[in-house]
Amino acid sequence: MTRRPNLAVVGATGAVGEVLLGLLSLRQDIWGEIRLAASPRSAGRKAVVRGESVEVLPLSEELFDGVDVALFDVPEEISARWAPIAAAKGVVVVDNSGAFRLDDAVPLVVPEVNAAAVRMRSRGIVASPDSTTLTMLAAIGALHAEYGLESLVVASYQAASGLGRDGTDTLRAQLAQVAGTEVGEQTGDLRAVIADNGPFAAPLALNAVPWAGVLTDGGWSSEERTVRDESRKILGLPGLKVSATCVRIPVVRTHALAVHAVFEREVTQEHAHEILRDAPGVLLYDDPAVGEFPTPNDVVGTDPVWVGRLRRALDDPNALDLFLCGDNLRRGAALNALQIAELVAREIADRAPAAEVTAAAGATGTAGTTGTAGATGTGAGPGAEGAGTGADGAGAA
Repeated sequence: MTRRPNLAVVGATGAVGEVLLGLLSLRQDIWGEIRLAASPRSAGRKAVVRGESVEVLPLSEELFDGVDVALFDVPEEISARWAPIAAAKGVVVVDNSGAFRLDDAVPLVVPEVNAAAVRMRSRGIVASPDSTTLTMLAAIGALHAEYGLESLVVASYQAASGLGRDGTDTLRAQLAQVAGTEVGEQTGDLRAVIADNGPFAAPLALNAVPWAGVLTDGGWSSEERTVRDESRKILGLPGLKVSATCVRIPVVRTHALAVHAVFEREVTQEHAHEILRDAPGVLLYDDPAVGEFPTPNDVVGTDPVWVGRLRRALDDPNALDLFLCGDNLRRGAALNALQIAELVAREIADRAPAAEVTAAAGATGTAGTTGTAGATGTGAGPGAEGAGTGADGAGAA
């Protein structure tokens, strides 16, 4: 019987954690025990996963005893501290924060694009990209495989929930403040009514705020640099030219991106449609003549990245323009991390029978060590060699 690996979900009570628990209840059940952990203030609560009520535990070293895979959806500083602790205990960590994404020893993975990189985890950690990057990479990766990508110009329109519950709660409070008023018709009247910007750089209700992240050199935000750096790493294109402008809009869930992609070869709208129609993780929804193109609200709660408004650039036969939407909590966070964990789980399942076979062969060889076999070491040899292979397999996890 194939062993079912044990899973820990760290950050189970957060916005992404709740989506993750829902996905664990919907997708094929390949897991043994599932343990839930969160901050001390959330410990002791109950959460439902696979139809069962499970107590949320405090984060501790003991949590990882007997665990094979741990999904981390916690702030960077928590991941930076605890992911290496879990990995040192033999756990494969799938981290959703930015703590390890640009670490050369940590693969940054979008399963539809670079699934094989999951196995190259020398630190025992695999990183999942930022939700903005994830919204475009499955589609762009499929087009890159056909045409060869040279550059990207990206404008993102990011949902309030990208900043967690604080972002969502702030947006709803601001919308309540302006509902039924005529705010928005005079210069500065929105700032006069909304005193609390919450996690945003300016009032978000009835507005668009061209800022996400923190300030870095040259006036770029950290989120804009993230789109560039992560795209380069995932696609294996260290010289890829990327220019991004990240904007917050008054949407609860789903990031949207307008992308101008330039390729090495000439493109056609028809062939690009065919590529995206068959691309895993992508839903092509593109018929403007009848009003079919994705909007953030269409996409909430769905798994794929939706792509529409696909057209060849007017002034460059090697370029495509397209509009993409992806649920930032689901597609852009929980689902990608879970897909990575499922890849690791399959590794564990695939090697478990081999380990059992070699262990059995070793036992047989030892028992049969008599006469000539004992003198030449033939009987003992396979057992020792098989045990070594098993240890190597376990170490790779």
